[in-house]
Amino acid sequence: MIYADHAATTKISETAKLAMLSAMEKDWYNPSSLYTPGQQASGTLMDARVRIAHCLGCLPKEIYFTSGGSEADNQAILSAAAIGKRQGKMHIISTAFEHHAVLHTLKKLEKEGFEITLLDVGEKGIVSPVQVEKAIRPDTALVTVMYANNEIGTIQPIREIGAICRKNGVLFHTDAVQAFGHVPIDVQEMNIDMLSASGHKFHGPKGIGFMYLRNGVKIGPLIHGGAQERSRRAGTHNVPGIVGMGAATALAVQNMEENAKKQIEVRDYLISRIEKEIPYVKVNGHREKRLPNNVNVCFRFIEGESLLIMLDQKGICASSGSACTSGSLDPSHVLLAIGLPHEIAHGSLRLTLSEETTKEDADYVVDNLKMIVERLRSMSPLYDDFVKKESEGK
Repeated sequence: MIYADHAATTKISETAKLAMLSAMEKDWYNPSSLYTPGQQASGTLMDARVRIAHCLGCLPKEIYFTSGGSEADNQAILSAAAIGKRQGKMHIISTAFEHHAVLHTLKKLEKEGFEITLLDVGEKGIVSPVQVEKAIRPDTALVTVMYANNEIGTIQPIREIGAICRKNGVLFHTDAVQAFGHVPIDVQEMNIDMLSASGHKFHGPKGIGFMYLRNGVKIGPLIHGGAQERSRRAGTHNVPGIVGMGAATALAVQNMEENAKKQIEVRDYLISRIEKEIPYVKVNGHREKRLPNNVNVCFRFIEGESLLIMLDQKGICASSGSACTSGSLDPSHVLLAIGLPHEIAHGSLRLTLSEETTKEDADYVVDNLKMIVERLRSMSPLYDDFVKKESEGK
């Protein structure tokens, strides 16, 4: 089997797994308890907090553990909105191709009276800092722009956007679920006020994530009922999950440069073969300003779901968009946001690699992809008509 859907989730590393097993055996006590074993469990949480803070260039007390990226997005955005509302600021800026954890939260706020501005990301899938600056108003409470897109992998100019927000006194949040552990992030240099991340995207466990909150930004809890996480997130800590995420973070930081180099080499090789050997294909997103492991293409005259099923039959695991919306028959909102028509957006394929993906794996994928695309197109009357018109035109 070739697994090429690492943007959906990653296999937990042996390092993270062993750290979790150790925590389950030794640190199973409630870390909120005052007795010695409980305080030892609390110490393991602090170790994980320190590791994550080191990766971001922030203080350990600025890291808040959550159940994952979606919860962190919700808490950051809803809290910033509450701050803005108290100040009479009811305007929020984002982009048209955010993850639904952001877009659906903004839709909720819109129903509550907030005005939402969704910026265009252009055909390359990158929002410009100039757009952000022009959109900021005196009543803007928050700017939330994802660090890297989960479908087409484009990396946004976060440093420049952060500087603009700081200059204008507007809170800045970034959904870094796809970026954390894969590309360098420094929240101080980038003027990030709030950041969301999820453990299972970088070989950590599922069901655990965190929110970075700049010291001095006052927010309330999303979940009530306890004083955990300095009264900002109630509920007994998931000690093994947090420890596993901390171990995965340390490993990701240690190998980040080497992993990125490997992934870029295979990614570019894969894209090159697809473009050379399969006609009527479009690579989505910016060629260089994208995550090291992301390949996203559209095949004309192809239906994405059929493509995925046939790839699966060949032992290739891939997706046609976000794993969170894979049950939907609608075309990707991300691809529509970069200007693709519905009929082309329906034929999308996302291949996301790991540091273990080889060129031999890429060859197997492309060799099978060529046959599958040819077979599916042979069943399309639209493709036949298109080829006839093309030949007549020549």
